[in-house]
Amino acid sequence: MLYPSPRFLPAGDAALSIELADAISEEVGAVVARLDAALHAHPPAGLIETVPSYRSVLVYFDPLRLDPAELRARALDALAAAGAVDAREPRRWDIPVVYGGEDGPDLADVAARAGLTPERLVQVHSAVDWRVYMIGFMPGLPYLGLGPPELNLPRLPTPRLRVPTGSVAIAMRQTCLYPYVSPGGWHLIGRTGFRPFDLAADPPFRFEVGDRVRFLPVARLEG
Repeated sequence: MLYPSPRFLPAGDAALSIELADAISEEVGAVVARLDAALHAHPPAGLIETVPSYRSVLVYFDPLRLDPAELRARALDALAAAGAVDAREPRRWDIPVVYGGEDGPDLADVAARAGLTPERLVQVHSAVDWRVYMIGFMPGLPYLGLGPPELNLPRLPTPRLRVPTGSVAIAMRQTCLYPYVSPGGWHLIGRTGFRPFDLAADPPFRFEVGDRVRFLPVARLEG
């Protein structure tokens, strides 16, 4: 639910978090995207970068050029104007995924806990039009939501030390896609050859906040 007015939370002496709500939802995500677009439409001098997330926008600024009080005032103006500023048109992505087996070692357990067969869980996961809510944890890793209640599982009690590149994982009605090998505490249900982060590409980040993703079940990965 959106707050009546935003909360401004200092994040050091050169960043300010503009928190808009206390929960994740499509409505909140849309306001976050519009606020981010409005800040960039008329950026105050000294604004360096914005990082939209589930329910807030983190603003990095130059404290020698922009006073925090002025930034708060400009943020309120941007929020008031956000409805008149069009956020970036979201792109749509179709991502092939091999579900289960070695590529998704947690699929059977996740399905059992959800009261579904593995085949039905794949259908549920691949039928969702997933929204990119934020990029975080590591460069290029997208947090996607929100899935149906059947996918509302907690994280693993003990995170894995090594999650393979391209792993597709779920937890708490969300999905993420690991851009490269790393630790991770979500349930691994599949794997893709799609890479959401590539230093050799321009830009290196494939997804942006607001993009839409569909996962397409395939028998094997190409290449």
